Amino acid sequence: MSRFALIKAVLGPIMRLMFRPQVEGVEHIPAEGPVILAGNHLTFIDSMILPLVCDRQVLFIGKDEYVTGKGLKGRLMAWFFTGVGMIPVDRDGANGGVAALMTGRRVLEEGKVFGIYPEGTRSPDGRLYRGRTGIARLTMMTGAPVVPFAMIGTDKLQPGGAGMPRPGRVTVRFGEAMEFSRYDGMDRDRYVLRAVTDSVMAEVMRLSGQEYVDMYATKAKAA
Repeated sequence: MSRFALIKAVLGPIMRLMFRPQVEGVEHIPAEGPVILAGNHLTFIDSMILPLVCDRQVLFIGKDEYVTGKGLKGRLMAWFFTGVGMIPVDRDGANGGVAALMTGRRVLEEGKVFGIYPEGTRSPDGRLYRGRTGIARLTMMTGAPVVPFAMIGTDKLQPGGAGMPRPGRVTVRFGEAMEFSRYDGMDRDRYVLRAVTDSVMAEVMRLSGQEYVDMYATKAKAA
C-alpha cells in the first residue's frame, strides 16, 4: 500500500466525520491522463481536504517550511504532506515562481493530477481574488485540461487559516473540464494568458458563489 493510500485509509474516515464533506461534480475529473485542478483558497485545511475527496492522487506545490519543521510535530507534518502529494518548493526565492511552474509541468507531463490555487495565496477576507497567469501557462504548455473547483465553508471551520479547525460541514464542488487548445502556440501572449486565467477564475467564482475582487490577494494583504 502506498503512503497516500495509507493516509487516505486511516485519516479519510476521521476527516469525513470531522468535516462531513459534500462532494459535487467529482466525475468531471478524468480517470486518467494529465489534469489541472484549479480552485479558490480560503484556509490551510483546503490542502488537506482536496486530496482526500479525489479518487486520484493530487500533487500540489507547498511551502518548504511545511516539511522542514523540527521535532515530532515537524516530522509528522512532513510525512503527511509529502504523503498526500505536496511537493515542497521555496516559493519566496528569486526563482520561486519558475520552480513552481516547472514542477507543475513535470507532474502533468507524467500524466498526473496537479492542484493549484491561481490566487497564489489564501484569501484575506473570503472573497475571490485575481488569478495569476501560471495556470494559463501550464494548460497551454502541456495541453492538460483544467477542472475548476470551489472550497465552500472551510474558512468558517478554520478562520484566519491558523489553529485547530472546528468540526463542521464543508462542500467541495468541481466544474466541467475546460480546455484551451484553440490557443496553441500562444503561451507567450500576455493578453491570451490573462484571458485564459480570467475564464478559469470566472468558473471558480460561479462554483463558489464568492464576490470577485479584480486585484491580487497579495496586494490586498499588504494594504
